[in-house]
Amino acid sequence: MKNKAFIKFFPFYAISIAPMFTLYGLSDILFVITFYIVRYRRKVVRRNLTNAFPHKSEEEIQLIEHKFYRHFCDLLIESIKGLTISKKEIEKRFIVKNPALIEHYFNENKSIILYAAHQGNWEWLSFLPLIIPHQASTFYQPLTNRYFDDLMKLIRSRFGGQCIESNKGYKFIIAMNEKGVKTLNCIIGDQSPAKTATKHWTQFLNQDTAFLIGADRIAKKSNQVLVFPAFTKLRRGYYELKFETIEEFPKDKDSSVLIDGYVSLLEKTILNAPELWLWSHNRWKLNK
Repeated sequence: MKNKAFIKFFPFYAISIAPMFTLYGLSDILFVITFYIVRYRRKVVRRNLTNAFPHKSEEEIQLIEHKFYRHFCDLLIESIKGLTISKKEIEKRFIVKNPALIEHYFNENKSIILYAAHQGNWEWLSFLPLIIPHQASTFYQPLTNRYFDDLMKLIRSRFGGQCIESNKGYKFIIAMNEKGVKTLNCIIGDQSPAKTATKHWTQFLNQDTAFLIGADRIAKKSNQVLVFPAFTKLRRGYYELKFETIEEFPKDKDSSVLIDGYVSLLEKTILNAPELWLWSHNRWKLNK
């Protein structure tokens, strides 16, 4: 099986085995191509930043934009590195500031939903089974390109995490509960919902913003603790992760309270380091 995967994804393995300093040199080249030549989603990024930070000057917006594209290119390289990165390298580059919070809830016989975002290096959340030795899963939307979908599942499951399609997430949680298995389930909550999807409107980064209803409902039905994982980038290729509790007893709360709690922590994290959020996503395509 490993040989088949190696052959199938050989170009990415060939990149991944390079040392980090070489990969960051590649990221620098990718930045020039993405930012100056292809101009990947430059209009979307500029519009999002201008609307989110109406009081910032054009120079300040340009600086955040520049830093974001640098970080974005690093993310692509760091994700590919996930194919071959060693446990020793991960432990050096990925620090969890307060793993005791997760252990506390597991010791109380509670499962956890990581209500995460496209912030920091969210793909490295798949490394958590090395640091927090419990059953971990990631709920995801399958990519339309089967090849890249298989590649991302391979990377995300390399250290023992399970990749669960979002529409099967609740059934998975119920099955684990019935088996008495406590789980750490990661759900990305800052995607833009479809027009027909059930949504919650709230103020986020100075704009009316629609948020998906999903993680909140699963948390309420299963009464799993909601925790927000906030990334800090210490320097290039080095991240610190801090867990912040959104709600310990979601079953007793309204969905709007749970989502607003998530939005508040996400906004605070973005304001601390705006370049670490995914500004290239067309986040505000829906109007209230």
